[in-house]
Amino acid sequence: MTDDKRSSVLVISAHSGDFVWRAGGALALYAERGHDVRIVCLSYGERGESQGLWKQEGMTLEMAKEARRAEAEAAAEALGASITFLDLGDYPLRIDDAGLDRIVAEMRTAQPEALLTHVASDPYNRDHNAAHEATLLARQVAQAAGHDRTTTPIGAPQVLQFEPHQPEQCGFVPNLLLDITPVFDRKRKAMECMGAQSHLVQYYTDLGLRRGVQAVRNGGAKSIVQAEAYQRLFPIVGDELR
Repeated sequence: MTDDKRSSVLVISAHSGDFVWRAGGALALYAERGHDVRIVCLSYGERGESQGLWKQEGMTLEMAKEARRAEAEAAAEALGASITFLDLGDYPLRIDDAGLDRIVAEMRTAQPEALLTHVASDPYNRDHNAAHEATLLARQVAQAAGHDRTTTPIGAPQVLQFEPHQPEQCGFVPNLLLDITPVFDRKRKAMECMGAQSHLVQYYTDLGLRRGVQAVRNGGAKSIVQAEAYQRLFPIVGDELR
């Protein structure tokens, strides 16, 4: 994703915290470069991704949603991104035709040149699989010239799968290590907004350090400290062997 060719980045996040842990650095980096960075949260993660909230006495589903929405909005602001919530429910996440149409509409509005989402197969969290499949299907529909003639079809945005919690169980083989060192303070601030899952802040800080070491070992600048790992779904096109 180069500055002169990538004007819009869109994240399809199964739950309201996923984009923070897994792609917060990429979002902050591209927002800082002046790109249009958008997040679509398919659910709030109110049932299964709000451990801290459900420890509170008197917690209800609607209260959990409100808390998660506030956290995600604060995190998106810290990253410099806009955010939309589809409220499709979690555990399980089920995306019906109406939900898919909303994702397609978001894609056609954003005209993204890069789509970021989950891996295809996460045995620990099938909501992530649903988000991946919905992203690919919506991308296909959003490209169709005959779909909703009042809007403009998208091109062929690359799909980048961000790193799952246990990559070795998900067939995740990264082919992009993105240097997020210049914006890690913004990612850290966004992570600290996610009080319902505060236990993950240190985990993803440490993961970024490990990926940073790997980025340097794979030819990156010695100044890299923090990195995020991604797996491209489609081939990249070029005129050089590199």
